[in-house]
Amino acid sequence: MTTKKKQVAGNIEARLAALRADFETLQTDMKGLYGDVSEVASERAALAMRSAEDIADRAVALAEEAAKEAKVAALEYKDEAQEWADENAEELRTHVRAQPIQSLLIAGGIGAFLGAIFLRR
Repeated sequence: MTTKKKQVAGNIEARLAALRADFETLQTDMKGLYGDVSEVASERAALAMRSAEDIADRAVALAEEAAKEAKVAALEYKDEAQEWADENAEELRTHVRAQPIQSLLIAGGIGAFLGAIFLRR
């Protein structure tokens, strides 16, 4: 081999060695970057999970509050219905005693109507 060819071959080998070193450095940097990205992604996932838990807690609190309000309203309606029934029971008994057939037909019609509604579902 001539001197010039040896110099070119040595130069190429030096460049290849530098390129290998650059690739190794790049590989190390990529591994570090992957670790950083994984850490950031884990932090984001944890933050999203905490946010979802907060939203779920608020939803449960709102649902409990709505259930309490519905219970109070239902008790009020029950009390009103009980009062109405107590007030009108004697009048209803008098009417049923005075016209028993009409009362039976009305009760049967209401029963048939409700039965048709509930059987449809």
